[in-house]
Amino acid sequence: MMGSGSVPRSPEQGQPHVRRSVDAPRTRSAPEASRGVRNAEALRARNAELAGQLRAAALEGDEARITQLLSELLHIQGLTRGQRISVQLTALLNLVHALRSAALTDELTGLYNRHGFMQSGARLLDVATRDVRAAHLIYFDVNRPEVPNDPMGRTAGDVLIRQMGNFMRDLYPSYGVYEVLGRLGGDEFAALTTCAEYASRGAIVLRAGRQPTYSSDLPALSLSVGVAHFNPRRPVGLDELLETAKQAMYEHKRVTRIASSEMTPHPV
Repeated sequence: MMGSGSVPRSPEQGQPHVRRSVDAPRTRSAPEASRGVRNAEALRARNAELAGQLRAAALEGDEARITQLLSELLHIQGLTRGQRISVQLTALLNLVHALRSAALTDELTGLYNRHGFMQSGARLLDVATRDVRAAHLIYFDVNRPEVPNDPMGRTAGDVLIRQMGNFMRDLYPSYGVYEVLGRLGGDEFAALTTCAEYASRGAIVLRAGRQPTYSSDLPALSLSVGVAHFNPRRPVGLDELLETAKQAMYEHKRVTRIASSEMTPHPV
């Protein structure tokens, strides 16, 4: 029997309060999962396509095409906000990487240009100094023969320069890891290595003479070579090392010309 003044409770009020649990995440159905995979594949494909087109337009200097692609990149449709940002960032990063690579690479050979060689070579010398490891700089000058242009319109000189680039890659198999290779300009190339066996002038000249040519109109490579050695206990800068090797190359060229002249029969 209830006391006076008490308020009757409803059936709902009489039950203990139970806190509702949060629903567990809904498992995606097979069709939804399949659509997600297709969307991801399409995203990667579009990403690669945009990155490639931007890179090509940038390297060709096609400003109108660059503007068009950047506009498309900013207004890309059919993706979530997160996917759109991912595509935009990746394409722009690839563009920056391509431009940086182009700024450091010689177009004709694919080796470093002078700027790229100096940048990477300085890092290699820093590591050699830290590890107390000797390094060797080899300076090459291609003795260019007098040859006509080829019938395809490319100059034989360009073919010769490409041949030299391929020869250097064959000569230094650890290129990009323990060696830095570059075309410094014109017919002059350089290699920086920590391996003494790849710094022998005689072996290099001999191997160049046996290198197969890539055109029947061209003779085997003829090189003037100078070598300078880096002592990690008494380090010098890359500029000084280059100058020392360059002077050694000129001396080799001079001595070779004298020897060649003495071997040439002279009219009586």
